[in-house]
Amino acid sequence: MSTPSPDHILQTGLAFWASKTLLSAVEMEVFTELAKHPEEFETLAGRLGLHPRSSRDFLDTLVALGFLERNDGVYSNTPSTDLFLDKNKPTYIGGILEMANLRLYPFWNHLTVALRTGQPQNETARGEGDPFVALYADPERLKGFLRAMTGVSRGANMAIASKFPWANYKSAADIGTAQGDLIVQVTSANPHLSGIGYDLPEVAPVFEDYVELNGLSSRVKFNPGSFFTDPLPTADVIMMGHILHDWNLDDKRMLISKAYDALPEGGALIVYDAMIDDDRSKNAFGLMMSLNMLIETPGGFDYTGADCVGWMKDAGFRETRVEHLVGPDSMAIGIK
Repeated sequence: MSTPSPDHILQTGLAFWASKTLLSAVEMEVFTELAKHPEEFETLAGRLGLHPRSSRDFLDTLVALGFLERNDGVYSNTPSTDLFLDKNKPTYIGGILEMANLRLYPFWNHLTVALRTGQPQNETARGEGDPFVALYADPERLKGFLRAMTGVSRGANMAIASKFPWANYKSAADIGTAQGDLIVQVTSANPHLSGIGYDLPEVAPVFEDYVELNGLSSRVKFNPGSFFTDPLPTADVIMMGHILHDWNLDDKRMLISKAYDALPEGGALIVYDAMIDDDRSKNAFGLMMSLNMLIETPGGFDYTGADCVGWMKDAGFRETRVEHLVGPDSMAIGIK
């Protein structure tokens, strides 16, 4: 047996140091600045407005964490940060990190309260009302939130576009589409498909701009509605990406049943989230995402693949399976 070590305990207990260093770097647009060209220390520190006391430690911490490279005193992005954290690239995923910095980071300070009360610890805990009502009423904030959803979903969206047997189907609808990256990735990779993005009416301008930017306006259309009060659009395939975990068990079952009703015989439902492994011991991200749902929602929680296919079978789906996508994300598929 190996000798017990405190390393893992200390690294995890102080992991917020690394997290906040990265979040501040995204906030200060370090990676966007360096995407223009590599820069020497004095130039970079000056352009970022860093105080001399901390500037070298901050930048070198980003080097040590693997987010920057430094050669002969010149700093540059890594291939990953250049691709994913430059605001001027369409591959930018920093929106979710911006939201984490502004909202989630302080809310998670109240996790202990949430664990003892079962109550959300976001804006509602401070008596500010439902944060999503205010969000959807502010076009600029809404645009930022929808970009954040794209950032956290891009890898899984691309995997679904390539892994699912799309040749067997002619149309797809993305429920709770946000900016529309899932339906954009799917229809981009499969030119024979027509697509629908379904979300609240306020989402339409952001969705339509994104679809047009990707040259898909002739095949992908927006359908306004609320999946709580309106029927879902009909399509050969209905998709729900990072949607189901927002809601309590009754609402989860209701949404799956609505999808079943909207599908033709032989149609497919794709549900994906950071599904917890069936043993509930390996996918730490999925488990922590469920804690995040505790922080953010009155009843939301993440779930295992076995949970999801069970709900699908209860709704009437005759064939079900679970497939891993990328990272912590997996998809459950139900065939009607």
